[in-house]
Amino acid sequence: MAEAWWKEAVVYQVYPSSFKDTNGDGWGDIKGITSKLDYLKDLGIDILWVSPMYKSPQADMGYDISDYKAIDPIYGTNEDIDNLVSELKQRGMKLMMDLVVNHTSEMHEWFLESRSSKSNPKRSWYIWKDPKRDENGKPQPPNNWSQILGEANSAWTYDEKTDQYYLSLFTPEQPDLNWENPDVRAAVHDVMNYWLDKGACGYRMDVINLISKDQRFPDAEPVLGPDRKYHPGGKYFVNGPRMHEFLQEVKHKVLEKYGAITVGEMPGVSDIDEIIKTVKSGTGELSMIFIFDIVDIDNAPGKVRMTLHDWSVKDFRRIVSKWQRAMIEKDGWNSVFLENHDNPRSVSRYTDDSDEYRTYGATLLALMQTTLNGTLYVYQGEELGMRNFPKSWDPLKDYKDIEAINFWKKSLDLYGDDPVELAQQRKVLERKARDHARTPMQWNAGPNAGFADEGVKPWMRVNDDYREVNAEKQRSDNSEGLSVWQFWQRGLANRKLHKDVFTYGDFETVGAESEETFAYVRTGKKSGKWLVVLNLSGKEVQWEMPENIEVQGWMAGNYTTGKPDKSLKDSVALHPWEGVLGKLV
Repeated sequence: MAEAWWKEAVVYQVYPSSFKDTNGDGWGDIKGITSKLDYLKDLGIDILWVSPMYKSPQADMGYDISDYKAIDPIYGTNEDIDNLVSELKQRGMKLMMDLVVNHTSEMHEWFLESRSSKSNPKRSWYIWKDPKRDENGKPQPPNNWSQILGEANSAWTYDEKTDQYYLSLFTPEQPDLNWENPDVRAAVHDVMNYWLDKGACGYRMDVINLISKDQRFPDAEPVLGPDRKYHPGGKYFVNGPRMHEFLQEVKHKVLEKYGAITVGEMPGVSDIDEIIKTVKSGTGELSMIFIFDIVDIDNAPGKVRMTLHDWSVKDFRRIVSKWQRAMIEKDGWNSVFLENHDNPRSVSRYTDDSDEYRTYGATLLALMQTTLNGTLYVYQGEELGMRNFPKSWDPLKDYKDIEAINFWKKSLDLYGDDPVELAQQRKVLERKARDHARTPMQWNAGPNAGFADEGVKPWMRVNDDYREVNAEKQRSDNSEGLSVWQFWQRGLANRKLHKDVFTYGDFETVGAESEETFAYVRTGKKSGKWLVVLNLSGKEVQWEMPENIEVQGWMAGNYTTGKPDKSLKDSVALHPWEGVLGKLV
């Protein structure tokens, strides 16, 4: 397996609006990010990936961009980015930008020109279609595709002035670019060159597998039921017919000359061969992608994200093992992650976030992630074990995300007279809303959790638990066990020390399938064999060690600061949410 700097890097995602406010407007900014670089360096971070900071009307928290080459004033200036890059470089760190080029803002000058008339040269920069007509001659969308961030709505938006619809898969404020047009692709290449020339090391590429649409634009199958007007059309735009061609062009015209790191956000695809085609060493278009199987584990099969589905430890083991083995066997590369700005907190999702078990659940997941093959991504606050905010928060007042707002509006419209079903929809919101990942970073126990000065109102409410869960407390924690932050710090250092094992080594699941435990062996060329055993349950369990496994010593665990006192053979006793790391003979 070929080595590369970006394979060994640890990437930390910053959601800028919620990271650190320095100018008193309640909104995080670039200077706030720069002020915390020593914190990130101390944790063990190599690359900072910052979610979009470009000029934007903020219809979707910056993922609706109106100027790709200008920083939005709420975050700072282009000069602030230059300074951030310089300060990162002084610490041996790098900056990864967020590239959002499936769509723009409706306020981007490209779209303003495009919608001005059918004859405008930029009309074909976006996807415009004539309407269908109902029996009364009223315009109707060209097909039945539903909006991704609100499936009750059409993915098409009507423009009365020109009597056509434009495709807007996410929201009406985010019109999709027409990648079939070579001028669009050239403009995207120009944007990418701009930030790479300014010192960015690469890109996280937002929904990059949606850029090629089936040009027939057929109706989607009615998977949401006969009572719904609109349905997910992903079959016709997820990994579309020219996606690989477009990405190969990006690779050869832009990325190769910079040696850039790239990670593609590619929802809706889990076929091994299709993904390997994208990330295969040498021939693939991207360094890696985010594979969504692990964060889709609680989605109802065949349904949209805002649904609930029971999952088992066997499912969890199967997903992790599938992608660990696939990339090793087929010469691809993994991204390792459980959190980002589009998902709830991992400690709440996969373990027990109660006061009794939150630290154990968070450190269990940290142990797993720091011992898996691939480039590791840590989301802001994950290193603290930040959890979902309380169920008591008001959907109409405390939730800010457009997806959550649309979901709750639809739920009230459909089930306002059905308290049982409305309660179920409220449960979905409480468990799956993207807002959970977007509460302000909890720096200390002071006013606004240290995110903003006293007297400033943050753009989003701070989680109620900040006095107990915060960075200052965890970094100085001298209690019997390691804090979540300290555990992450130790795990990242160990990962780098034994990179031949945990970054590049072989992976093999061991032990019988279980409803509680998941165990695997990592093997490196220099550092030998290491065993990881995870109890993904709230029970006391016994893990039966296979006969061919011989433990030399237990080296780390999430219940003790030092080496765990565990049996070296036969049966290993594990507390609820306990994980242990052992060196094998």
